[in-house]
Amino acid sequence: MTELGIGIGWRPEIADAVEELAVDWVEVVAENVCAGHLPDSLARLRARGVTVVPHGVSLGLGGADRPDPERLAALAAKAEALGAPLVTEHIAFVRAGGPLTATPRLEAGHLLPVPRTRDALDVLCENVRIAQEALPVPLALENIAALFSWPGEELSEGRFLAELVERTGVRLLIDVANLHTNHRNRGEDPAKALAELPVEAIAYVHVAGGVERDGVWHDTHAHPVPAPVLDILADLAGRVAPPGVLLERDDRFPAATELAGELAAIRTTVTTAARRRPALPAPAAARHGVGAAALRAGRALAGGDPLHIGAGARVSGGPMPAARPAPAPEPSPAPAAPEPGRAHAAAGHGTPPSGGPVAVLARPGTEPGSAAPAAPAVHDTVRQRLGVGQAALLSALVAGTPVPEGFDVRRIGVQSRALAGKRASVVARIAPELPKILGEDFRPAFLAYARRRPMPGSYRRDALDFVEGLLLDGRPERRELTRWWQDRSDSRPPGIAGRVARAARHVFLGR
Repeated sequence: MTELGIGIGWRPEIADAVEELAVDWVEVVAENVCAGHLPDSLARLRARGVTVVPHGVSLGLGGADRPDPERLAALAAKAEALGAPLVTEHIAFVRAGGPLTATPRLEAGHLLPVPRTRDALDVLCENVRIAQEALPVPLALENIAALFSWPGEELSEGRFLAELVERTGVRLLIDVANLHTNHRNRGEDPAKALAELPVEAIAYVHVAGGVERDGVWHDTHAHPVPAPVLDILADLAGRVAPPGVLLERDDRFPAATELAGELAAIRTTVTTAARRRPALPAPAAARHGVGAAALRAGRALAGGDPLHIGAGARVSGGPMPAARPAPAPEPSPAPAAPEPGRAHAAAGHGTPPSGGPVAVLARPGTEPGSAAPAAPAVHDTVRQRLGVGQAALLSALVAGTPVPEGFDVRRIGVQSRALAGKRASVVARIAPELPKILGEDFRPAFLAYARRRPMPGSYRRDALDFVEGLLLDGRPERRELTRWWQDRSDSRPPGIAGRVARAARHVFLGR
């Protein structure tokens, strides 16, 4: 696997700081860049030899539908433009409904958890194989954070991930902050998840901060990394040397010195756990309070020379250790015949990055490099069952329909409010003129709009629809809002008849 080192998520708001930090690599949200027009900062980083990995958020590989070929093609083009050794996405669904379920198409604007059932795993595995065939480099998938659980789940998170790897050869992006979130919100043991998953399949690791609100832990990426998250990182690094570890920060960006301190704490955690790996059982590093000590060390380093903590720097014991090679699979008897209707074959993605070899994790008993047997296609009735459940849940979250049986009604309410709040925040970021025009009334007005109108296909469309509603309501800022609309759409805002017609099209055609 590609050795990455210590990195940070590249965002336009901290582009200058990222260049100063001299990190080993960066990750960029794939949907925020164009293959033919890379930001100058990313171009400079690439020219300097810094690896750039595109991180997708919109494929929805855990959804009931097969992956959109256009989205896959766009992700592939960005991987090639960035010279990336791999691409990453999420084990999540982001939209539901449409022709498969004969219901309106709904967008979440967020990563939502898939049920850990056999049906969902079968669909996910087939979707992953489709994506692997379309991408020019290996794919790694991230575990996500969740505020709620699906009823009737059949597998733990660790077993779900292990079977996904076994059947597809996909790599894993393990987010230790998400393991912490799921521990706080769903009582799931991070150590148990790490013990069950194939750590040798890890491509890299995410680290991020969060905050407790409404009685649940929110994975905000807008707060400092807490010690318990670093303790989980220590547990993971006590089991295997991760090829890369990346700090995520998406909002409320701090000074470069604070980012440097968090990067130093991450490096300290990994190097300390690596030194203890031969002597201690895997969970012991976390029990020894590595996270708190690493935070103190990171803050201390931030007071000295905080901006240079790349691969050549030494922080509490030297550079990040090299990844331990995956052990050769032990011989095992031929697997039992698969249950009818379920796919159990492994189908690894063997396209090498930059001409080099790719280690594909094969199903035990399968020779590495040999052709995996073709997996039987998932029947559309399986996809439809999954799609009906996801559509009902998403409708409750974004359209105010009743919460499906078996879900925690309070948690669904918290998630629903969080989704509306995220929509408001993103619209404020991509259309900063609207908060200026509306002042303190922007957020209440947007949340009122979001309660009665599910998200359309994009945040840009969301902003335009929001302004349509304000114009129809006869807001006193009508002249400024009309000018804003015309500047962005090259047309007059639709009147009442046009809006009614478009709303009807949305309902009946799922657009």
